[in-house]
Amino acid sequence: MSKEIKGKDPAILLYTSDFLTGTMFMTNEQVGLYVRLLCAQHQHGGYIDTNVLRSQCDSITSGNVVYAKFNHDSIGSYNERLKKEMQIRKEKGLKAAESVKKRWEKVKNKHTYESNTNVLRSEGESVNENVNKDENVSEYEIIEYPAFSDFWDMYDKKRGDVGKIKSKWSKLTQSEKEAIIDYLPAYIANTPDKKFRKDPLTFLNNKSWNDEIITENKPGRKPIAKLEISDFD
Repeated sequence: MSKEIKGKDPAILLYTSDFLTGTMFMTNEQVGLYVRLLCAQHQHGGYIDTNVLRSQCDSITSGNVVYAKFNHDSIGSYNERLKKEMQIRKEKGLKAAESVKKRWEKVKNKHTYESNTNVLRSEGESVNENVNKDENVSEYEIIEYPAFSDFWDMYDKKRGDVGKIKSKWSKLTQSEKEAIIDYLPAYIANTPDKKFRKDPLTFLNNKSWNDEIITENKPGRKPIAKLEISDFD
């Protein structure tokens, strides 16, 4: 059985017109099994075991109609249309994550941290530590980073009581704020559909940036998911 992936894409687009056309001459029983097999393929890394596919199709009347909807190779069985849609969705998520990452790196490179504070100063800026800083605020630009606006814009799910969310953010430590900003690109890539992304306040309250995001790291191809008959119970 393949590993369950926290934060993995939980959904995929269903083009209803295409689906109705492609299943027009299938019975309700055949359509039901077909949908379950598509869901199994999506949830188990893009492949299902060919023997399980054969067994499931043999369990219904004229199951060969469903079996014919899948291609087969040395890894296992897959529906070609679903495989393409999964890849398109993955690529869009990676592009979004890369965009967020570039923005974060740009800001980090532009500013340097003042030791033991959550204040950033422009590069090349010097401060006379013997002078009260409050008296010299106008002499240099003070930038708090990551600020709430950085989290709010990057998270990109404008939902909930902004005041409460901002208050929660303000109580976080500097290291927690940095950890969140570093975590967001991967989290956003794995939840391209915002309705499956946690509400911002829930994300902060649950310290969700500590949750592990597991990705397949085997080169070349995804391992086959060995489905059992019990997966369809």
